This record gives sequence, C-alpha cells and structure tokens, in this order.
Amino acid sequence: MLTKKILVIYPQVHDTKIAVFQHSGWIFFKTIQFTKVEAEKYESILGQEIPRTDQILKELKDNDILLEDIQIVMGRGGLVKPIESGIYELNDRLREDLYKGVNLHETNLGGLIADRIAKMIPGARAFLADPVVVDELDDIARVSGHPMFERKSIFHSLNHKFAGRSYAKSINKKYKDLNLVIAHVGEGGISIGAHKHGRVVDVNQAYDGDGPFSYTRSGALPYGDLIEVCYSGKYTENELRKMLIHEGGLQAHLGTSNINLIENRIKEGDQKAEFILKAMAYQLSKEIGSMYVVIDEPLDAIILSGNIFQSKFFTEEVKSRILKLGQVIISPFVSDMDALADNAMMIMKDEAEVLVYE
Repeated sequence: MLTKKILVIYPQVHDTKIAVFQHSGWIFFKTIQFTKVEAEKYESILGQEIPRTDQILKELKDNDILLEDIQIVMGRGGLVKPIESGIYELNDRLREDLYKGVNLHETNLGGLIADRIAKMIPGARAFLADPVVVDELDDIARVSGHPMFERKSIFHSLNHKFAGRSYAKSINKKYKDLNLVIAHVGEGGISIGAHKHGRVVDVNQAYDGDGPFSYTRSGALPYGDLIEVCYSGKYTENELRKMLIHEGGLQAHLGTSNINLIENRIKEGDQKAEFILKAMAYQLSKEIGSMYVVIDEPLDAIILSGNIFQSKFFTEEVKSRILKLGQVIISPFVSDMDALADNAMMIMKDEAEVLVYE
C-alpha cells in the first residue's frame, strides 16, 4: 500500500498547487497558473472545475506520472457546513454541499477535483481533511453580545491541527494530551485557537471579520464606524467585502502586503511601515493572551505558525509580549501540502478513522 502515490490538490484564487507524495517525501510539485483572465471566462467558481482538472491531468501526463499509480487523492477542504475535525471521504452529501457552497470559494474545488480524478483511477479514493469549517467550540465561546449573532468557527484548521500533531510528535506525546495556543498567520487572515486536549474550544473567525488584521484582511473593526460606511452610499456590498477582506490590513495601511518589501522599508527608515507592522504583532499578541485565559489548565506551549515568522522583526515583536505566558514554539516553514499529505499517510497506515459526512 505504501508504495502507492498520493496526489494532493490545493486550488487557490489564481493557481492550483499539485504535488505527488510517495513513501516519506515529495516526488513532484507544480503550481499551475489559472489567471484572472481565465477565471473571468466562467460565471461562477464551479465552472472552473473541469478546466482546472484538465490542467492537472496534462501536468501529470507531461511529467510521466501514471494515474494508475495513485491510491489517494487529497483535496483542500471547502466551505461546507460545520463539521468535526478529521478526514472525510467524498460522498454524495459532501459533493452536494461543495457544489451548493455554504459559501462558494476556490477551496470548494479541491474536493470536487479530487473526486473527479479519483473516479478515473480503479481503486483510488478521494478525501478532504480538516476544512476551514471545523467546529469544536465550547458553547460558551459561541455567545456574542447580541442573540441575533452567534460566533462561528471558520479558521485555518488544517494548519492548526498539523502544527499541534507535529509538536506533540516532537516531544513524544499525543496531541490530544496537550493544551496549546496556536496562532497561524495565513496568506489571508490570522487565526488564534485554544487547543484543549485535542479540541479547538475557542478561535477567532478569521475569514471575514474577527481577530487581528493581517496581510490583506481588516480583522475586527469599530462597528459604529463600519455601519456609517455601509450606509454612506459610497460603496456597494461587494466593494465593501473586497475592501475589508482582500484590500485591508497591511495592504490598506502600506500599499503592499509583501512582508519582504515592508521589512526593507523599515531598514531604510520608514517609520510608518515599522509602526504598522508592530501594530499587527501587537494585535496578534493580544489575541494570544485572550486564548491563553480560555484554557483553565496548565499550558504546554504557544505555537506560532506561518511564513511571516521567518521575519526576525515580526517574530521578536510577538515573542517579546507573549514569552511571559509560557514556552513559545516557532514554526516558520508552513506547507498546507505537507499537512494534506500527512493526513493521507495516516489513512494509508490505518492511523486515522475516516469520517462520514452527513
């Protein structure tokens, strides 16, 4: 079984990352561009399923990777209904919800493309692992300041769970036996979760409106001012969403979300760039403190996950504020592809239960 290959599929807005994993390492990796011009040919994201699938099949063929050698196709998880953490095999209900989309997003294509390719291969199976809608919140964490609005669990669950398992393995313990605060800085938002004995009992909703600002997301905002902007007549709903989710954060403050460019500006004496990056570190640290008090038992570690922690400036800003809380572990080289492959390997080794989406 372990001689078989794993195909990992990770669609993003303007590209699809694919990789083939065998034994304990990658044997092929490719980022396939799906440009804005190509995307605009289709009325909805779902229209991209077949052309993106065709691109993947062509890359595999061009690189002499035989479909029949693939045993597991693992897709990036999509925005479906709230579910428990784990690995899900594609079934009719899951396909239906990916097509309907509780929220349509490029991530929904991961499972659909994985399922389409797996059906071309005798004996192959398609899975999703820890999509962003994993929900393990304690009931008390769901309560907001008004009964019309319930706090939701939408976060980087794949990264969080992988970081937690990896740290546990490094100290010869099990993830479910640890208490952790894990902060992941993604390419979009920032999510900080309280992990209590293998469950994320509280986490900020990182997708569209909670927690620290990030590269391009605005995070939590003063809602009185936001209401005024919404009713000013200056912006449509789509324009506001774009402004807050895709053009907020560092992008809005500094005109770029490229951390390397920002660090260069700081080295050249740009005080505004330094101040704003410090503010982002400040907000991240403050949210970590919030999750620290959620866990009412001794804390094993705080894990900082994300490529931004390759930045010495940003990392030291965060560490200087949170070291007083406990041991800090830095995980600066983050790969969703590794996390997905790790889940596939657990299936191959019978180390994980495959859950049924209902």
